[in-house]
Amino acid sequence: MATWPQLAMRAVRKAAAPPASPAAVGAERERLADEQRQEFARRIREYKEIMTIMKERGARRPRAKGATTRRGAKTVATDEIFTPLQIFAEGDSWFHYPVPLFGGGIIPRLEDRLGVPILSLAKAGDEVRYMLGVEERKLLAHHLSQGSPAGGTWDVLLFSGGGNDVVDNPMALWIKDFKPGVPPAELIHQARFDIALALVRAGYEDLIALRDQLSPGTQLVFHAYDFAIPDGRGICRLGPWLKPTFDLRAFPTLAAGQGVVKAMLQQFAALMTSLATLPKVTFINGQGTLRPQPSSWHNELHPAAAGFDQFADLFHRELKQIFPNRVA
Repeated sequence: MATWPQLAMRAVRKAAAPPASPAAVGAERERLADEQRQEFARRIREYKEIMTIMKERGARRPRAKGATTRRGAKTVATDEIFTPLQIFAEGDSWFHYPVPLFGGGIIPRLEDRLGVPILSLAKAGDEVRYMLGVEERKLLAHHLSQGSPAGGTWDVLLFSGGGNDVVDNPMALWIKDFKPGVPPAELIHQARFDIALALVRAGYEDLIALRDQLSPGTQLVFHAYDFAIPDGRGICRLGPWLKPTFDLRAFPTLAAGQGVVKAMLQQFAALMTSLATLPKVTFINGQGTLRPQPSSWHNELHPAAAGFDQFADLFHRELKQIFPNRVA
């Protein structure tokens, strides 16, 4: 006769879902990949439709509601026709953040400021090593070589990447156990972190080389992430990405972890600064833009809505400097 523990174990086994077969896993992966292809096809189609119309009719600079100028007794609108920038974007969740609930990341906010669409193939969670890996590199190469779906070459390629490459589970490998009195930078296992940064640099260097080969007139624009707060907040059952490492390494306070995150991200910004010495490469260093408090952030890795607005403003100002006659 079975014992109660044996009966309980049988019940658990019976209720548990059968293990997925390799065929089922493969089918699910293909389904998700097909959804991604359909989503990108939709973005490309919509971009082409809007940009084609703007190029045919002449785009108008965005202006504040009710903005006018006087000409004699009449009041006339100040908006003027201009040649719209053709902008392509690839990146992570700082570009591709949920729109319905959170208003999106930098890209939709920048579109509003520029008054032109941006063809974005960014997707949340992406890493530089994958964006410049085989499959996504082919997609990048295709769009750089073919140019805008509405005709002509790309004026700008916006790229956001590197944050996901150095956080989450692997982060435990380049953070040391906490020791009182040790400066934040010395709590980083530098030799290991250098390897992670080297992979990020390799991806950016290959992106620049790809641009030089396939679309040399296209301006590249990169950015740095602001100083994230490792307070354990995630989103939609994703994350946290920072706090688990600091818990594992016995960091006693939030401030102690914050100092290390800041030191890591400053090294990332230094890497970007070195790349910006190359021709037609612009680096937007927005570090220090957000106030160092949890309310500035929606979760550990992503700014609150007002923060994304601030970063969209930084991109807008930079593009206006690069293209003064085509950005209001």
